[in-house]
Amino acid sequence: MNDLLLKGSNVAVAFFVVSSTLAVGLSLTVGQILAPLKNMRVVALALAANFVLAPLAAFGLWRVFDLDEPLGIGLLLCGLAAGAPFLIKLAEFAKADMAFAVGLMVLLMVVTVGYVPLVLPIFVAGTAVNPVQIAVSLVVLMLIPLAAGLLLRARGPGLAARLRPAVAKVSTVSMILVIVFTIAAHFNSVRSVFGTFAILAAVVYTAICAGIGWFMGGSRTRKALALGTAQRNAAAAFVVAGQNFDDPKVVVMITVVLIVEFLMLLPFARRLARSR
Repeated sequence: MNDLLLKGSNVAVAFFVVSSTLAVGLSLTVGQILAPLKNMRVVALALAANFVLAPLAAFGLWRVFDLDEPLGIGLLLCGLAAGAPFLIKLAEFAKADMAFAVGLMVLLMVVTVGYVPLVLPIFVAGTAVNPVQIAVSLVVLMLIPLAAGLLLRARGPGLAARLRPAVAKVSTVSMILVIVFTIAAHFNSVRSVFGTFAILAAVVYTAICAGIGWFMGGSRTRKALALGTAQRNAAAAFVVAGQNFDDPKVVVMITVVLIVEFLMLLPFARRLARSR
């Protein structure tokens, strides 16, 4: 039964990653993605927030809370992986600058593909990490569906508009299934998280990342950058964890971070909308 749940979790992760990135591509044009990225100062700050400060915060909390190594690696993977497709929905809730949110999300997603394989071995010394395998997995599961969605949106906008709601539903359902299957398959591991500092670390980490994005963003980009830095790319983190780490607690920690982010960032986005 447990093996079946594990297979179900792996399939759900694949569907979640592919459908999320495909849905983004079906919703956008290349021009929409590139337009808000012409301000190089804003781009540089966004990259620093997500690929320098966010990973350092994750690594620091791993040490401060003295997390077990698999839990620390799970938190670190969340810190390294940015560009979550759910940022678009959060930005809508927050009434943020949607053009910037879209461009930011795609920029972070693309950079993540090349960044994680290079940087992860630096943080996790002595762990067998296959950079090529990570890069290939992320390209196949994220960049190719994104490119396919963009191409279909450009060549057949009517068809893309009809497909988009169905793909978005697949993304939502598969995300829920990832959480359910992961908890069910690793129930003992999930239960073991209680009584540790794993949940507290996830809460503190999400708050720190939101603060990093808020203070590094300008008046127009602050909301989107705060949400974009706090909402880590769980899809990419799941892919890397599944390809390179056998301990189920790594995936469990990513799931914990994902749940905490939803519980914290949805009301935060609503609050930002009211403070407009």
